[in-house]
Amino acid sequence: MPMRPCHQCRYQNCHAKTDKTYCTAHEQEVKRKWQKDTDKHRGTAMERGYGPEWRRYRENYIREHPLCVECLKEDRYTPTEEVDHIKPVNGPYDPLFWEPTNHQGLCGRHHKIKTAKEDGGFGNKER
Repeated sequence: MPMRPCHQCRYQNCHAKTDKTYCTAHEQEVKRKWQKDTDKHRGTAMERGYGPEWRRYRENYIREHPLCVECLKEDRYTPTEEVDHIKPVNGPYDPLFWEPTNHQGLCGRHHKIKTAKEDGGFGNKER
């Protein structure tokens, strides 16, 4: 596989060469800052409704639905890692938050793909 050309790290005043956006010294720092800025606006897991009650529900749901529904469509058997809301919800007081017919078991990969499509990640438009 061909190597990507090296260029200067995009971190301010860093002159290190890298084939990525940031050099290894700054990559984690930039990720932490981005996550911190994002979390400021979205609230804690508890504030979003994912407290102890949800964790118990999640464990039971995964026990009853152990395989990713999207992987099954592809004839693959991948364990469920996330309990996903099929139709997006607006917090714990949304009637669809606890509606069992609005839940599906997904592997981490399929959950990330679905979330990115809904939230505008990877250049997708927000719904």
